[in-house]
Amino acid sequence: MKKSTQTRNNSIAVIGLSFGDEGKGKITDYLAQKADIVVRFQGGNNAGHTVVHNEKKFKFHIMPSGAVLEKEIVIANGCVVDPKVLLEEMEKLRSFNKSIHLKLSSTAHVIFPFHRILDGLEEQAKTEYRVGTTKRGIGPTYADKAARYGLRIFDLIHPELLKKKLTNLYRIKSKLIQYYEPDWNEDFEAIFEEYKGYGEKLKKYVVDSAYFLNKAIDSGKKIIFEGAQGTLLGIDHGFYPFVTSSNSNALGISCGTGIPPKKIGPVLGVIKAYTSRVGKGFVPTELKNEVGDKIREQGHEYGTTTGRPRRVGWLDLFNIKYSVMINGVKYIAIMLLDALEGINPLQICIGYEMEGRVLESWPIHPEKVKECIPIYKTFKGWETRPREEWQRIAKEGYESLPEEIKKYVSFIADELNTKIGMLSIGPERDSTIVLDEFF
Repeated sequence: MKKSTQTRNNSIAVIGLSFGDEGKGKITDYLAQKADIVVRFQGGNNAGHTVVHNEKKFKFHIMPSGAVLEKEIVIANGCVVDPKVLLEEMEKLRSFNKSIHLKLSSTAHVIFPFHRILDGLEEQAKTEYRVGTTKRGIGPTYADKAARYGLRIFDLIHPELLKKKLTNLYRIKSKLIQYYEPDWNEDFEAIFEEYKGYGEKLKKYVVDSAYFLNKAIDSGKKIIFEGAQGTLLGIDHGFYPFVTSSNSNALGISCGTGIPPKKIGPVLGVIKAYTSRVGKGFVPTELKNEVGDKIREQGHEYGTTTGRPRRVGWLDLFNIKYSVMINGVKYIAIMLLDALEGINPLQICIGYEMEGRVLESWPIHPEKVKECIPIYKTFKGWETRPREEWQRIAKEGYESLPEEIKKYVSFIADELNTKIGMLSIGPERDSTIVLDEFF
């Protein structure tokens, strides 16, 4: 009889439970210290995450967070890849004397210049249903994938396939672009030569990522699955149509990597101590006042990818409960508690009222959410502290936290019926309080 392989505890999924920008990059970077491999399983360079390492800020859009620690990193089949951006981020790492251990899925789809053009043109045409896209070509590339004429990394590294398939795709996309812009006529040969060059540079990193990852898990390697964006931006279970174009939740891991669910370890759900959102879509707890401005500045709430100021509001546990449910969250990490310093009182949304009745579950449809009135619970805030004081508290651990923070986070854990796994009170890696071990 074949000896069974225990795989449950050597992987963990780091998933944002809100509208993205929750701090997943920092958490992944922290956990990656003990991991062997970090995997991106969805999204493209529309995501942005910032990692602080040795007092230097690393901002990435497609590269997994573990790259800074020189871990093995995988961009899996569920991603869409702009090869120009990927090569630029690789060069940035080399400029900091970081070695790169990249595995790039042969079945990830490729973003071309006409995808970026279409992203902007289609966004303009959506009128009131504009989503606030980053115009990086993500949606049109996923659309081509679903329509079954997209190009994959395998095509990119085989020039004869690239030219044949790109000719077909270019013809289709040209007609579509010319519907909006009749005079558009970008040179095909220039695009082909540019992308052929990208393929030559990336060829040595390309693998069958599903085989590679299954083999790695079965051998006992420790793996982190890193989500981009957040659960409420997922294409199937998010705030549609104001969402991204992939499943940015734990449900997307299996189809985005080829790893079966039984091999995927516990889910660590990441939330901020408040709500933030970039782009369109109604936010019931949004603060359009001085309090919101203060949180934005203290939390440095400006998009990593676009630089746009994020909208902020009180923490909304009602929609996060939905995220906890569909992700099967075991632990939560609460980020940016220090960004709420000096604000008193604080509020947390615990439910919605609509047409005079309290709702049982979060109404996922934006048309319904717009009609909802948040139900709040009020908490005493905590005082402003010097940065050195927060670092001392982080070093000493949970018991050194102000009592007001303890009450705030304990209520969140009870309301979500989850364990607190990590708390963050600063951008640095060592400004993290760990309450459970994950590997």
